[in-house]
Amino acid sequence: MREHPGTERDGHDANGLIVFLNGTSSSGKSSIARELLTLLDEPYFHLPVDAFHAMRSRPQLTPAEVDDTLKRTWRGFHRAVAGMAAAGNNVVVDHVLSEPWRLEDCLALFPADQVVLVGVHCPVDELERRERARGDRPAGLAASQVPRVHAHGTYDVECDTGTATPLDCARRIAHFLPERPVPTAFQRLRRQHGI
Repeated sequence: MREHPGTERDGHDANGLIVFLNGTSSSGKSSIARELLTLLDEPYFHLPVDAFHAMRSRPQLTPAEVDDTLKRTWRGFHRAVAGMAAAGNNVVVDHVLSEPWRLEDCLALFPADQVVLVGVHCPVDELERRERARGDRPAGLAASQVPRVHAHGTYDVECDTGTATPLDCARRIAHFLPERPVPTAFQRLRRQHGI
């Protein structure tokens, strides 16, 4: 696979590429990310938000404290992704843009020309089946996220894990990367949000 346009790999100050997978819980983002890492020629890091949540201790908290802790975790996750990319690392991120502030925070932090925003879709009945099979998520979580996660409506590339395998989706994304168009979805969204 060719070098990504707009990167200068011989310099340490060039931003890495951020492949940003956005979809509901159980939509298949992590499965796509794992397949994608096997297809790409350059080194990439998979940074799943679930890994950041898993690192956190679990003290007894009030509902307000839980909300504050979750928000700080998401904000820290965004800054970790930005830091990895700023150091020249390519990253594959899986994310759930279920709250508007999350998108706005990412738009402000990430180099918009170096983000490929991928919409990961899945039919609600399949999301519910996967939730039941996993058994580690509240019933109905993914279905409740569907209208919010994709509300911004702008992507560089999209896939549907209800009709395509994770490998098929990863191939679609990998094929898109070398000739990605400008402006990127992040550039268009920055203009829409006045960032």
